[in-house]
Amino acid sequence: MSFSNLFNSGFTTRNQDHFASIVKVALSDDALSQEEKAFLDRLAHHLNLSKETYDRILKRYKSHPINPSVSKKQRLECLYDLSRMVYADDIKKSREVSMLSKIAIGLGFETKVVPELVNFSLQLVKKNVDFETFKKEIIKTLYTK
Repeated sequence: MSFSNLFNSGFTTRNQDHFASIVKVALSDDALSQEEKAFLDRLAHHLNLSKETYDRILKRYKSHPINPSVSKKQRLECLYDLSRMVYADDIKKSREVSMLSKIAIGLGFETKVVPELVNFSLQLVKKNVDFETFKKEIIKTLYTK
């Protein structure tokens, strides 16, 4: 197997695990709203997931691990997508917020900052900020104290 195949395989696995984490948040209330489904559809397209992979992850999302990235930017991208999923149906549900907190810890965020991090993330997403603004505000607010 060539080096490029190893990279592509790892990248694909990370995308699938990222998608599965978002599915976990979406299904934490045991229902998938039309808005959540539309968000998942767009994200699957963005992550280049095939229809077969998409369907397989929906059926077996609990079997995917949370793979934390060493890159703060990648962890923030995942947190951004997860936070957007909480508001995908315009309703913030406590089970989704709880799942988001657990996944944030699994992503490698410090346990002591997760409650504030999740709360602030959801505030930013509710304001419909783009990822660059989200990243800048999270870093400025939570990591420069």
